[in-house]
Amino acid sequence: MNWQEVCDDRHLRNLPFKIELNQYGQVVMSPVKVYHSAFQGRIGTLLYELLGIYVLDECAIATLKGTKVADVAWASPQRFQIVREEDECSIAPEICVEVISSSHSKREIREKIALYFSQGALECWTCDEHGKMTFYAPDGLLEQSILAPDFPVNVDL
Repeated sequence: MNWQEVCDDRHLRNLPFKIELNQYGQVVMSPVKVYHSAFQGRIGTLLYELLGIYVLDECAIATLKGTKVADVAWASPQRFQIVREEDECSIAPEICVEVISSSHSKREIREKIALYFSQGALECWTCDEHGKMTFYAPDGLLEQSILAPDFPVNVDL
């Protein structure tokens, strides 16, 4: 199965789960809790306030291991124009954010971050269940975001 088939399948359109594809074209679903959605919204709002438009919720990104979906992403106007009409981003937005939930393993998060970087992300962020933000560049951990230096290290709900 490819991402276009997932998007077109009427049975998959309104599932209350996050959907991704693995490298074998299999649909992978993950349930999310309310706090997860709340952090997504808050992070998106903060990104919009700091960097402007092109905040992308549930952003599908084509990777070497299937379609992965960043919980929140931010793209520059230039990068957004490249991906605007695509079913899944052929190049990752500059910032990709994962809100960590109990269904995620550390290995899974590390792998998704590596895949986002391999597709051109400049920074990847994680948000834990308490709102603690962690920022990464392709070469490792950052004390704060370079692209959004005023982004808080703790997000409050």
